[in-house]
Amino acid sequence: MNIILVSEKLAKARTITLGLPHLALLMLGMAGAVVALAVALHYATLRFAADGDHPYVRSVLLSAQQQRDEKQESYLRENLNAMAVSLGQMQAQLMRLDTLGERLAKLAGFKPQDLLFGEAPGRGGAVSNLPSYDLSLGDFTRQLELLTRRMDDRGDKLGILESLFTLDSARKKLIPTMLPVEGGWYSSNYGWRIDPFTGQRAFHEGIDVIAEQGTPILAAAGGVVVYSEFHAQYGNMIEIDHGNELVSRYAHASKRLVKVGDVVLRGAKIAEVGRTGRATGTHLHFEVRRRGAPVNPAQFLRLPS
Repeated sequence: MNIILVSEKLAKARTITLGLPHLALLMLGMAGAVVALAVALHYATLRFAADGDHPYVRSVLLSAQQQRDEKQESYLRENLNAMAVSLGQMQAQLMRLDTLGERLAKLAGFKPQDLLFGEAPGRGGAVSNLPSYDLSLGDFTRQLELLTRRMDDRGDKLGILESLFTLDSARKKLIPTMLPVEGGWYSSNYGWRIDPFTGQRAFHEGIDVIAEQGTPILAAAGGVVVYSEFHAQYGNMIEIDHGNELVSRYAHASKRLVKVGDVVLRGAKIAEVGRTGRATGTHLHFEVRRRGAPVNPAQFLRLPS
């Protein structure tokens, strides 16, 4: 493209030749100028309309504000729904922990009401001089997640503790710590004594408890009946295997109420007091044997039930 310049100040006409690069730069400059002018006009229009409360601009601004509000509300709703789910899980975990706590309290010998399960713990203290601040949504979410993980961890540990308590309680129920006759009193202890029939010094392998004829004889611990027959010296005799190589023996009964193979619980009635066999009067002869050898029943009866 050739541009010819003619002027009175010029002695002769001048010719300017524009190639494609020059034309491209010229078009780009014109486009930039148009964009800058449009932006300036748009800004001026919005500024003027905002100051003059123009209906159109006001509707545009309101629409933009409404879109931002809707996005923010949607974001908050999603976060609230997620926190509601976490809150429901925490409530379920809290109920589980309360139940575990009550069971553990009973196993440990406490009354659940003494430990105030289900009540908010007392909290207080003076106000610190350090500045306080409101939790942000992110801070609150992180605290909620941390608390959820801690409650899960505590629940697992309490579950393990309950299993150990239950196992320990079951083991105690299999140890003969209960006196088989209620209201009776000792007439002969474990160890060396003068035999009432021969007058000689002899070893007594159990304890004798005097009680009235027909008084219930109770299982000192849970177990399986392994002997229930008449014995020439012990009379009507019952033996219960408690596991761990422990066996309890009940002798001189007037009546046997269980047979071999029966499973009995601690405190169950297994016989009645009598004077059968080698006995000078109505009483219960009670023995505890470990690995077949007699041991002093008193060391078990002193143990906590």
